[in-house]
Amino acid sequence: MELYKMSLWQIFIAGGPVMWPILLCSIFALAIVLEKFWHLHKINIDTQEFLKKILDKIKHHETKEALQICDNTKSPIANILKAGILKYDRPRPQIIEAIEDASLYEIPRIEKNLTTLATIAHVSPLLGLLGTVTGMVRCFQTIQAKATSFHPVSPGDLAGGIWEALLTTVAGLIVAIPTFIVYNYLVSRINNFILEMEEASTELVNFLTEYTKEAGMEIKYEI
Repeated sequence: MELYKMSLWQIFIAGGPVMWPILLCSIFALAIVLEKFWHLHKINIDTQEFLKKILDKIKHHETKEALQICDNTKSPIANILKAGILKYDRPRPQIIEAIEDASLYEIPRIEKNLTTLATIAHVSPLLGLLGTVTGMVRCFQTIQAKATSFHPVSPGDLAGGIWEALLTTVAGLIVAIPTFIVYNYLVSRINNFILEMEEASTELVNFLTEYTKEAGMEIKYEI
């Protein structure tokens, strides 16, 4: 039967049992990709505009209002800056430490499931290759069985088994290629997001350091 005349289900069955783990990989990859796009869209904010509001509130001695803005903004940037604002009257090292501690919690949440997505992109073609190898093994078993029973082996006996075995490689690549492309895109986007967080945190630390000096606040060093 010609490939283009076969239904997707017929092609799937023709590929053998290895098609099932490849299908599971595609389902998991799609679920992770949709979740990551939704999560990044949810936490995406105008970082400069948000930071401007925060610094304006602190400049007018409205620290509670600045914290309230952070609480109302559902984004890792808001949580990280809030940790720094809570230490606004402390020495610079303590402010930086508070921001770094918050980052250790927020960044892994942003990067969640990226490793799984990369694993799927690398494993899928290997599963396809496994299916092809097992298919070739079945072809040689057919040759051995016919040779033992003194039946001639026709080219059709081999060709049919080989092209069916190659279907798993095709399926594995179909899953792996778009998964790897989307993975790289997500990594790039998340890295840019983290860079924005670092820049905003640096601006906040510099501002709070100058703010405490200008306000003449008494800085208490903990012993």
